[in-house]
Amino acid sequence: MNVTVLGASGRAGSEITRELAARGHTVTAVARKPEAIPTGARITAVAGDASDAPALAALIKGSDAVISALHFDVPAATLLSALKAAGVPRLLVTGGAATLEVAPGVRLIDSPEFPEEWRIPAEAGVAFLDDLRAETQIDWTFFSPAAIIEETPRLGAFRTGTEQLIVDAKGESRIGFSDYAIAMVDELERPKHSRARFTAGY
Repeated sequence: MNVTVLGASGRAGSEITRELAARGHTVTAVARKPEAIPTGARITAVAGDASDAPALAALIKGSDAVISALHFDVPAATLLSALKAAGVPRLLVTGGAATLEVAPGVRLIDSPEFPEEWRIPAEAGVAFLDDLRAETQIDWTFFSPAAIIEETPRLGAFRTGTEQLIVDAKGESRIGFSDYAIAMVDELERPKHSRARFTAGY
């Protein structure tokens, strides 16, 4: 596939870019600082600002899908507008764990243990997901990972789910960046969560 990755210079975006290229996809990797984007065969680094919908539409035209690894300061409406203008049918988004349930009807963001310093970006993620859920034209997927994404060796093994936070035997919710990228590209190649959210963790 021809895939555009937004925020390709960040930690998640970089790993997703590498995983896509390793699987033979052609990647247009977009970031404000393209010099920080991973290099390699099948990767074309491009300077771009995703907050400018018309300019973004020009960058992503011809893509089979867009994967956004951006922070939520770029609203869903901007990305969706660009995809529609460019005729790109599919959007996959790297989200957060805040809206996952830790008990029936109780989201992580509403639990007493939720770190206050994470609240503002988490609330932006909540709003982003709400906006996606109102979208009917673009085929979107929102990937809410484990609560902690860390630098760990690539395992290639993890569990997936939909609405509940995945925790291990110690009650910890974790996944490594490389396995996070595997889960995202798996979803791209073998879609299971059309216009839906999914999660992954060890």
